[in-house]
Amino acid sequence: MMFGDLGRASRLLELQPKRVALSVAAGVATLGSALTLAAVSAWLITRAWQMPPVLDLTVAVVAVRALGISRGVFRYLERLSTHDTALRGTTSARTRLYERLANGRPSAAAALRRGDLMTRTGSDVDVLGDVVIKAIVPILVSVVLMVSAVALLALVSLSAASILLAALLVAGVLAPVLSAKSASIAESEGVRSRAHFAEAAVRALDHGAELRVAGRLEETLAEASAANRRTVTARDRAAIPGAFADAALPLSIGAAVLGSLLVGIGLYGPAGGTDGAMTPMALAIIVLVPLAAFEATSALPGAAVALTRARLSAARIMALLDDAEAPEGTPVWPTPHGAHLRAVGMRCGWPGAPAATSAVDIDLAAGGRSAIVGPSGVGKTTLLMTLAGLLPPVAGTVETGGAVFFAEDAHLFETSILENLRVARGDIDQGEAERALAQVGLGEWCDGLPDGVDTTLIGGAAAVSGGQRRRILLARALLSKAPILLLDEPTEHLDDAGGALLLRALLDPGSGLVDPARTVVLVTHQLPEGTPADLVLRMQNSPEE
Repeated sequence: MMFGDLGRASRLLELQPKRVALSVAAGVATLGSALTLAAVSAWLITRAWQMPPVLDLTVAVVAVRALGISRGVFRYLERLSTHDTALRGTTSARTRLYERLANGRPSAAAALRRGDLMTRTGSDVDVLGDVVIKAIVPILVSVVLMVSAVALLALVSLSAASILLAALLVAGVLAPVLSAKSASIAESEGVRSRAHFAEAAVRALDHGAELRVAGRLEETLAEASAANRRTVTARDRAAIPGAFADAALPLSIGAAVLGSLLVGIGLYGPAGGTDGAMTPMALAIIVLVPLAAFEATSALPGAAVALTRARLSAARIMALLDDAEAPEGTPVWPTPHGAHLRAVGMRCGWPGAPAATSAVDIDLAAGGRSAIVGPSGVGKTTLLMTLAGLLPPVAGTVETGGAVFFAEDAHLFETSILENLRVARGDIDQGEAERALAQVGLGEWCDGLPDGVDTTLIGGAAAVSGGQRRRILLARALLSKAPILLLDEPTEHLDDAGGALLLRALLDPGSGLVDPARTVVLVTHQLPEGTPADLVLRMQNSPEE
């Protein structure tokens, strides 16, 4: 089943057979040059020892030089071809992955921890692309070269060819199996720990101040440390079969060369030649050719590791995509009603968990303004995500369409301010960006930057204060064309006066901050007095909790 997932996930790469065949041909030419170079060099060394006329050696000398040069040229072409194929594949896979997540059930991504989601859409796709470079091409090239090496040696000595075949099977089959076992331990046991570590580390970095105030920073750091220790333990367990796999290759080379040498000097009977004797040139060939032949198997343990890692990564990717698939005959997004927002008896919660909120009724016509107020932990963000369609309602119904969700922990990228705003709408120009920043109170700050909206935020959110980050994200939401704005704590990290002023402007259709035709629903811990709103929903803990 796991390899079935790998086959399904590999289709996301959209590999072109011609490109793969070109990569394999370049790899065969590379190692074929090495194999031929070993045979020609062996003949040249032994023939030169017999001191023939110099002209008898000219062709062989030129061939050695040509093979040495061609090996480097073909290696370069192979790297170009394989990396081009792999990079095209990962680009295609990410495009298909994002498209299917964007068009599928939103709760599939929303239900995952951030570290786990980053792993599946980031490193797991990279691992899947590595299959081309580290597995598919090396395996095909190795099979061709191993067969060629054994066939070449069989022309000289069947005994030496048999020894080489047995050694190649050890290096090309046993070593990869051990490497795959090592990788399986490291990946299956270590990947969860790495994901937990990433999630805890990101949480500590992004919300260190809040966690310290809440007294949970030490707990979060301990969680990250424990996850890191589990990763190290898995790596130590994986090192045992990995060590045997590493030892298999040099031992196989030694056994093949020594066995061929013993055959050549006649310890195991006559080997080749019409008179039953091994010629010096034949002896040199059966000793030197195995050294070149094992170059083909040296990549196979790495290929087994790449396949194992890809198999596990593919299982995680396909589990995400399968979960994103909507049931047959049901819409992925609620039926759109423009800027009209309606919820009847809606209870919210995360998939597989009890409802986090009591039943909620909301009916906002286009242009309506609503504030959801309540203490931390009552499910305000969960309610907003349900209205956005990111989570399915636990009970009741919700009808909305074209909503944009302003997440409390939305991401700022390490790029220009303008490009960060273009996350909401790709055609935003400099003037629109500057006006939006001025509307949310960042006009003077932006004017004081060296490159204005083209200034790069080095480190993303780390380049700005918490309040500036909030205002940039709010400007991003305002620039979107969605008729419904769902804002989660838009004034967090702002001073009381500035936050109250911004809340009033967001909930006042006449303030000019938000188009009066757009519907606004925002979450806040405390609503300033005199704030205009069509609906104020005060949430308390669910009776079931």
